[in-house]
Amino acid sequence: MSYSHQSMGSGSRSARGYEFGRTYVVRPKGKHQATIVWLHGLGDNGSSSSQLLESLPLPNIKWICPTAPSRPVSLLGGFPCTAWFDVGEISEDLHDDIEGLDASAAHIANLLSTEPTDVKVGIGGFSMGAAIALYSTTCYALGRYGTGHPYTINLRATVGLSGWLPGWRSLRSKIESSNEAARRAASIPVILAHGTSDDVVPYRFGETSAHSLAMAGFRQVMFKPHEGLGHYTVPREMDEVVHWLASRLGLEGSR
Repeated sequence: MSYSHQSMGSGSRSARGYEFGRTYVVRPKGKHQATIVWLHGLGDNGSSSSQLLESLPLPNIKWICPTAPSRPVSLLGGFPCTAWFDVGEISEDLHDDIEGLDASAAHIANLLSTEPTDVKVGIGGFSMGAAIALYSTTCYALGRYGTGHPYTINLRATVGLSGWLPGWRSLRSKIESSNEAARRAASIPVILAHGTSDDVVPYRFGETSAHSLAMAGFRQVMFKPHEGLGHYTVPREMDEVVHWLASRLGLEGSR
């Protein structure tokens, strides 16, 4: 494996005092052209993400794979596990944990803040990781976190697999209230993929997320349904991500 354990950002604390876990890095095998923070799902860690990403034929990407804090999770009856924010039952009435979302989005932004200025940066994730990736993307478009603090990272691409968009109901009105937010929303490419047989994050949430982004002015949204796929990734899905990233980021030496 060509990944190494890094302490960058590890050990920092969220607003509630939950400590973020270890960060893993997959270094580029070729010229460093892009850096992407990849976010794991509920109960997982950055190590498993790094092992998946290390095998992808994207030699010009540096992958940063942080580990979420361990915290009580309402969905699990308060049982603690690694989670980017608190979440209850995933439904149309899902309450957004803005404090937790902002803390994780800020942690991710901090990981990207020291990347070279000539390197394109992006965010991706699976399940809850996709949710925080999409939330970070809305922060980029709005130029601020949910609490109003400035968001300063210039994102160039977002990948969301089997996830959902927090705050989807109010996104359009927020984007339309600012010409600059509308410009940024239109500028960032987003790819979402979701299995039609997902029994953890139902397929309709992937569809709703893509539709909500498009209606809010995100003009470069691609939604890829995968017939019969459950709540996991498969090689054909990752192949689509590889080709999409190579094309959207203009990477050299990638298939």
